[in-house]
Amino acid sequence: MFSRTANLLLKSLGWELDIHFPESRKYVLVVYPHTSNWDFPLGVVASRAIKLKAHYIAKHTLFRKPYGWFFRGLGGIPVDRNRKENLIQQVAERFDESKEFILALAPEGTRTKTDHWKSGFYHIARAAKVPIAMAYFDYSRKVIGVGGEFYPSSDINDAYETIREFFRNIQGKNPGLESTIQPRTVP
Repeated sequence: MFSRTANLLLKSLGWELDIHFPESRKYVLVVYPHTSNWDFPLGVVASRAIKLKAHYIAKHTLFRKPYGWFFRGLGGIPVDRNRKENLIQQVAERFDESKEFILALAPEGTRTKTDHWKSGFYHIARAAKVPIAMAYFDYSRKVIGVGGEFYPSSDINDAYETIREFFRNIQGKNPGLESTIQPRTVP
């Protein structure tokens, strides 16, 4: 029922779906571009429409009362960015312990323009030995899509090249806020 209602809502708003699920039942789902507060509710509706049970990592402050139950119910995993934990290994262990586990991440880490992506998605996929798939909200065409599954090699630049090519013609709600798809360069 939720799926049907979500599909009707998307159609009434003029959105189409272009979904090519990965063969794997465990993967990291990179979501781009993330330029608007509307991306999250649109993503929730789309995930319900396609019956995607994804988890996501968000700052721990979102999970406090009175709304914590809501974000957990949507698959949220709270993270305290100030704690020195091996988050990559912890998430890799969740993949190992699960028959099915999808982790959706917005590697920009913000809705504002940056000159790089955070590379945690890449390191998590490598540590968990799972593929990376890609999802998008193309506001220029009003299409929500999933596809582009690949296993990341040991060369992070190869992964970023694959991702750049996949997202080449995708446009966010606020195109001027789209971040550069490249890893952080260390001086």
